[in-house]
Amino acid sequence: MKKLLIVESPAKAKTIGKYLGADFVVKSSVGHIRDLPKDDKAIKVIKESESHWAFDPTYEISEGKTKVVNELKAATKASDEIYLASDPDREGESIAWHLKDVLEPVADGKPFHRVTYNEITKKAVLKAVAEPREINMSRVDAQQARRILDRLVGYKVSQLLWRNVNCPNPKTLSAGRVQSVALRLLVERQREIDAFKSETYFLMGVEAKRPQDD
Repeated sequence: MKKLLIVESPAKAKTIGKYLGADFVVKSSVGHIRDLPKDDKAIKVIKESESHWAFDPTYEISEGKTKVVNELKAATKASDEIYLASDPDREGESIAWHLKDVLEPVADGKPFHRVTYNEITKKAVLKAVAEPREINMSRVDAQQARRILDRLVGYKVSQLLWRNVNCPNPKTLSAGRVQSVALRLLVERQREIDAFKSETYFLMGVEAKRPQDD
């Protein structure tokens, strides 16, 4: 039975391939394989109610990754099981989810496994492969939320910097994907505080005691 294990780094692929032996083919995704397109259609904003919005992202194969994806598809077709061994953080979890989503149509029902390890040692890698798990969608959702907010807020603030900050090369400036979003949340909260109108109110109550039955 031939097994495919996919890691992020080409250097890791070589090392881990030595640990796993002839039963495994180890390939690298070279980081993310998909991302949001650069146009305005990347995220569909859906207003579900006055206080609740939903965001539906569209993904495409990242520039320069077509060859990598085609190689991974060929390896998937030639394998009986697929192990997704991207990094154990939320970015790695997201990469595993994207890999599965892209490769599943050519896998013809073959099983996918998520494996993680915190050190590149033979013992840790073999233990991870022996104890696979499902993809953690909470981590995937966390990464998607961060990426969506980056596109909706961070990109626009960076462009504002380019137009208004006087420096030799303004497009080298970046507002930061996390800092800009956090700042916006703080500003919105402060506006709520500033708009609050205090009112005098009283709390009233009464204590009652039922007479004892004779």
